[in-house]
Amino acid sequence: MYPLTEGSIDKIMNGIDVDKPVLQILGNKKLASSSSGERYRLLVSDGKRINSFTMLATQLNSMITDNILTEFSICQINRYAISMVNNAGKQKRVMVILNIEVKVPGEEVGQKIGNPTNAESEGDSKQAPSTQPAKSPPRQWNDFMQKQSTPQASANNVTTTPIVALSPYQNRWVIKARVISKSNIRTWSNSRGEGKLFSMDLVDESGEIRCTAFRDQCDKFYDMLEVGKVYYLSRATLKSANKQFNNLKNDYEMTLTGDTEIIPCHDAGNDIPSLQFNFSLISDIETKEKNDILDILGVAKSCSEVQTLTARTTGKELKKRDINLVDESNTMVCLTLWDLQAENFDGSMNPVLAIKGARVGEFNGGKNLSAISSTVIQIDPDIPAAHKLRGWFNTVGRNEEVKSISRTLGSGASSQSSSWITIREAKDSETGVKNMEIFTVKAMVNMIRVENAIYKSCPIEGCKKKLIDQANDMYRCEKCGKDYPNYKYRLLAGINLADWTDHQWITAFSDEAEKILNGTAQELGELYENDNSTFLEKIGDATFKTFVFKLKAKLEVFSDEQRMKVTCLDVTPIDYVQYNSHLITQLNELLGIEKF
Repeated sequence: MYPLTEGSIDKIMNGIDVDKPVLQILGNKKLASSSSGERYRLLVSDGKRINSFTMLATQLNSMITDNILTEFSICQINRYAISMVNNAGKQKRVMVILNIEVKVPGEEVGQKIGNPTNAESEGDSKQAPSTQPAKSPPRQWNDFMQKQSTPQASANNVTTTPIVALSPYQNRWVIKARVISKSNIRTWSNSRGEGKLFSMDLVDESGEIRCTAFRDQCDKFYDMLEVGKVYYLSRATLKSANKQFNNLKNDYEMTLTGDTEIIPCHDAGNDIPSLQFNFSLISDIETKEKNDILDILGVAKSCSEVQTLTARTTGKELKKRDINLVDESNTMVCLTLWDLQAENFDGSMNPVLAIKGARVGEFNGGKNLSAISSTVIQIDPDIPAAHKLRGWFNTVGRNEEVKSISRTLGSGASSQSSSWITIREAKDSETGVKNMEIFTVKAMVNMIRVENAIYKSCPIEGCKKKLIDQANDMYRCEKCGKDYPNYKYRLLAGINLADWTDHQWITAFSDEAEKILNGTAQELGELYENDNSTFLEKIGDATFKTFVFKLKAKLEVFSDEQRMKVTCLDVTPIDYVQYNSHLITQLNELLGIEKF
């Protein structure tokens, strides 16, 4: 009554391609939750075999949550991919379903069809004849690269792994993916050396992943990789994604190495998707939390001129532009663009903007959006939703009154007119991510790390290098290349600051640390050596005191890891006259009271 494609599971699990098999869903299981969201494993049957090594691509999760793929459903698998995983020390094929169509709902079928047996127990020991070579991906990759020298090279020459199936526990894989965004090359310089990096986001039918190249790989691959093009990529390393800088829906991120191979795919067709959006209405932003990442489709109803801001320490010019976006919900939100995106934007023709990965902010009781380093913006995209929005704006929306959910947004740390911000505002605006930035906060000393807070430094004026104890009453300075019988104490305090919005770890050097600890480095060093209990009391006395801190934020790279470094430039007691004036200004803005 309900014919299934009998024998298809044995063939699929032994590397034989089956065109659009019809299978029955016998159950599903949600895998352990992760930062990339929910993931489902399916139990499927072809009437002869049952297989549980089947995974649903994450973009199809709604078919589970919306009760479309119910128990006993008869489905046609329109597209699938095969991945090799390690299962108890044995390589096992996993079918990742990329496109599935329900032919008969489960409630209509109402029962299991046939008397299928377990494919895992029998199918592995009895290998069906394979029409595809069961080589490991690296060897396939080498064969494929050799064949690329001929004009007729085909993508069928290599077996690929879907992005959703990648993990650090595999090292033999090839992915076929489209570059949907690519950052500019960023450089860094610190005590450990200099370097550069760029990141790109890759997508295939199963999911997406962030990929970063450092140093030599940056030079090797940056120019060859083009946004929108499809590539084969192999021999990169995988590690857990750093969610502070990566908002893609993947637990892992990729790093290119000296062994990495990337070649263009010239016959990708339409099987690899372009940039995928999951649009939210602008009116929905009011209910979102700060730092939520959203995709938005809106018309640029108006925009400001480019504003030039100057970093106080470096003198480097920063650019920003505010754009007012509207959509069919008759709601308007302010989107802030930075640097090249701000300079290159032309809002004169009210373009439609498709924005992937904008960050929600909150200011003066309103909500706003900000482009961050990974945000991708398409102007007047050729998609149905954009054409529909354009028609609405040209016929109705242009003259409609709209509700604005944004208040005037100060530019936080970079603003000449508003140097006071909270710790949360500094994090929301990604202060220091693109450039070194200075900002001022009123905060309380919440905690001080005692370990390594004091060190013995070179006695030569201007040299602050930590000395090496030679264990013979002499101390060596590697910077000066000399041994000394004496030294200077210096402070290097790790301090946790807190205000009413958030907390932040900072580093305070000698002059600033002395103000916070109310003692000189020499006094504190002698206490540390001779009277540790009094030293700890001195540290304890400094906690829960409030100061005004001038901080420098800069994104730095340590051992190929990006970290935000916040350093104290100055610390002063609170000037309550100045601070009260700041609070009054903030209250006037919140209440909409104009200053006369």
